[in-house]
Amino acid sequence: MEKYLLETKDLTKKFGKQIAVDQLSLRVKPNSVYGLLGPNGAGKSTTLKLLTGMLHPTTGEIIFAGHPWSRADLAQIGALIEMPPLYHNLTAWENLKVRTLLLGLPEERITEVLKIVGLTNTGKKKSGQFSLGMKQRLGIALALLNEPKLLILDEPTNGLDPVGIQELRDLIRSFPKQGITVIISSHILTEIEHVADEIGIINAGKLAYQSVLDHSVDLEALFMDVIKKKGGAENDRIC
Repeated sequence: MEKYLLETKDLTKKFGKQIAVDQLSLRVKPNSVYGLLGPNGAGKSTTLKLLTGMLHPTTGEIIFAGHPWSRADLAQIGALIEMPPLYHNLTAWENLKVRTLLLGLPEERITEVLKIVGLTNTGKKKSGQFSLGMKQRLGIALALLNEPKLLILDEPTNGLDPVGIQELRDLIRSFPKQGITVIISSHILTEIEHVADEIGIINAGKLAYQSVLDHSVDLEALFMDVIKKKGGAENDRIC
């Protein structure tokens, strides 16, 4: 098994003269939850869009499962970025059926992922009538259909009530046991603290900190200290 499922090496994304991601070098171990933290506008979502092929890097490299990333690797990557891409006039099962047809996957996989995300009893209810938490879980089900090695989630708890947050938290923590590595971005420190094994903190497009999550350390104090500093990943301590 590779030491890291995913690495980025000096990954950079520019929009004209603006640098959104600046020489980012992440390292994500297999079968773990990696929390990507940063203030709003720090470059988290841009980074995740680079990892999922939604954006092309300006410079730098992405290594996936020990080889240079290519679009073929998207078959092993699931993602929920921004709002789930749902057909609101269709049921949960029907939404998943559309995706299985597009991907050429067996229909049996629909029942499997509905069970994983706890949506087996939604019946004929249209997804447009779902709570926000149910929509998020259905979005994750869509991302799980192709049995990915890597699942990427961008701010998945935004707008959820406490019950929805707890359900999603438990779901995310279950994935490494199923052989799924998770990268989750958030600006909500407590959520990352509950689910992550390791963290990276992005500030102004740069990786300012990367380490195993130490629960004896005050994450809020660490975060505030890191984002006030300039420069790159001097605090990188992952081994």
